Amino acid sequence: MQKHKGSFQIITAGILWGVISLFVRRLSAWEFDPMQIAFVRMTTAAVMLTLFALFRDKSRMKIKLRDIWMFAGTGIISIVLFNCCYFYGLIHGEASVAVVLLYTSPIFIMIFSRIIFKDKITTSKIIALIMTIVGCVLVSGAIGSGHSVSALVFTAGICSGLFYGLYSIFGKFALEKYDSLTVTVYTFIFGAIGSLPFSRPVDTVKLAVSSPEVILLCIGIGLISTLLPYYLYTEGLRYTEPSRAGILAAVEPMAGALIGITLFGESHNILKLSGIVLILFALIVNSFKKTVKNVKGE
Repeated sequence: MQKHKGSFQIITAGILWGVISLFVRRLSAWEFDPMQIAFVRMTTAAVMLTLFALFRDKSRMKIKLRDIWMFAGTGIISIVLFNCCYFYGLIHGEASVAVVLLYTSPIFIMIFSRIIFKDKITTSKIIALIMTIVGCVLVSGAIGSGHSVSALVFTAGICSGLFYGLYSIFGKFALEKYDSLTVTVYTFIFGAIGSLPFSRPVDTVKLAVSSPEVILLCIGIGLISTLLPYYLYTEGLRYTEPSRAGILAAVEPMAGALIGITLFGESHNILKLSGIVLILFALIVNSFKKTVKNVKGE
C-alpha cells in the first residue's frame, strides 16, 4: 500500500485540479477576471491553511531565512508566473492550445530532474510522456480546429508549462528540509503576496463578499481545487520522482474534459475519447512503477 501512496496522492490532486472549471465558470459569471480568480485561490488557501497549521502545530510555521528561496520558488516563480502565462494564453488564444502548451510541463520536469536529481530517463517514462502529450492534444480538441497561434500566445503557453513544472523541482528541495504542510502553507503565502500586483485586491475583496454564493465559491475553489490538491501533490513528491509526478498529474485535463462532457454538455468525439484513454494508460504505466523512498527516510 505504501509503495503506491505517492502515485495515488498525485492522481487525486490532478482530479481535484481538473474540477476547477466548476468554480471558475460561476465566479466568471459574477464578473471575476482570471487574475482575480487566481488571487482568490491563493489567498483563500493561504488563510485556511495558515489557521490550520497554527491550530495543529505552531512549529510547522517555523522556517529558516536562508530557505525562503524555496518558497519564493514554489509560490511566486511557479504558481504566480504560471497563472499569469496560462491566463494570458486563455484570454488571447484558444483554450485548447493553452491546455496543450501547459502540459509540456512533464518535459521540463524530466529534463530538470535528470540534471538536478539525476533521475533516470527510462523507456517507460518516455513512452508515458509521449502518450500523455498526445492524449492532451486529443483531449483539448486542438487537432482539426484550424486556428493559428500567435508568437506571444505560443511563448506564454510554453512558459506556463515551464513554471508549472518548476513546482515539482522547488517542492522537492523544500521537502528535504520541511514537511508537506509547511511547504504548502508558505507556497500559498508567497503566492498570495506575489499575485497582489495583478489582481486589483480591493475590487476583488468587494466582489468576494458580495453574496453568500460567491463566498461559498471562493471557499470551494480555495479548498477543493487549490489547498487539497497542492497538499496532496506536495506530499506525493515524497514518494515519487518529479518526472513521474508530472506525468501522473496529467489526469487533470482528462478530469476536466469528462466534467465538460457530462456536466456542461461540451462536444465529444472519437479523438477526445481516445485522448482520455491514452492519458489513462500513461497513468497506469507510471502508477505501477517502483516509487522512490521518502526523502526523509520515513
